[in-house]
Amino acid sequence: MTDPPPTAPHIDRLLIVRLSAMGDIIHTLPAAAALREAFPHATLGWLVEERWAELLCTLRYPRSGRRSAQRPLVDRVHTVNTGEWRRSLLSFNTWQQMLVASSDLRGIGYQVAVDFQGAVRSALLARWSGATVVYGDTQPRENAASMWYTRQVVTRGTHVIQQALSLAESVIQHSAAAPGVEFPTDPDAENRITALTADAGGFAILNPGAGWGAKRWPAERYGLVAKELAKEGLRSLVNYGPGEEELAASVEAASEGAARRVSCSVSELIALTRRARLFIGGDTGPMHLAAALRVPVVGLFGPTNPARNGPFGTSFIVLRSASSITDHARRRETERGLMEIAPEEVAAAARKLLEVPSE
Repeated sequence: MTDPPPTAPHIDRLLIVRLSAMGDIIHTLPAAAALREAFPHATLGWLVEERWAELLCTLRYPRSGRRSAQRPLVDRVHTVNTGEWRRSLLSFNTWQQMLVASSDLRGIGYQVAVDFQGAVRSALLARWSGATVVYGDTQPRENAASMWYTRQVVTRGTHVIQQALSLAESVIQHSAAAPGVEFPTDPDAENRITALTADAGGFAILNPGAGWGAKRWPAERYGLVAKELAKEGLRSLVNYGPGEEELAASVEAASEGAARRVSCSVSELIALTRRARLFIGGDTGPMHLAAALRVPVVGLFGPTNPARNGPFGTSFIVLRSASSITDHARRRETERGLMEIAPEEVAAAARKLLEVPSE
């Protein structure tokens, strides 16, 4: 006689707290999907910075109510704008926004909150929700955050996705496999990207930007890679965000017509990435989006550790020099080891993932 499958505790209202940034929210999605699977009838909410709400719900769709393709995972999306609030803390408008956010959050009556961020602000907001039980890592990113947890969990795993999943398992009270994740589908964004890529055929996404300079492989080298991909009949689209216009223009110029720059909203980037045959870039949110969407990834790593932050759940090749040392100091200049990665190496990795034989 076999033992019955383990059952999760009874929870009616559960809050996920992961405020930012893009890649970190994406890394939390498998854990969130595991919670959704374990508590299918519970009200599942997510507290996130306004800037990244599109990762959970399309812009025009209601942020609470029945789930659909436009908000597939959570029942409620709660947003804050902590950066703006800090800049104008004495403003009446700021306090009004904070009171509205607090009322919206506390009005649900969450029983349990899980802080996947491990920062003081996220831990405080988890308690601010009114949840009587707050889960968090025993060794959070900011040590003081643990003061606000009622349940401290020793997380397991090397990759941050594995660590987040182990935190979710402590709530579920049994082990859980990493489920697939589903992103919102915005019909308007899908239509715009369909029109944008109509003449592109098969294409790769090149992403020269990164959170800080040390993680950025030189833009001109991306252009050289685009020229190599063009020989295989693969067009390159250069994704860029606010403040990265010059980077994208440098890639486009160096490609001599093999690459074209595109600027996307979050919903449009999801739609664009779904259609890509390949992604090439560093340790960035768009790279983690590509991996979550099962797009093959060539990851270019320097000061960050790919074992912890690298592509996960897709076919990938990570290039990292043996001279690179893990260092999260936000330096402006490209890390020396990252500079040692040659365009030829990147093109060869791309061909291997595409199963295109080298010349």
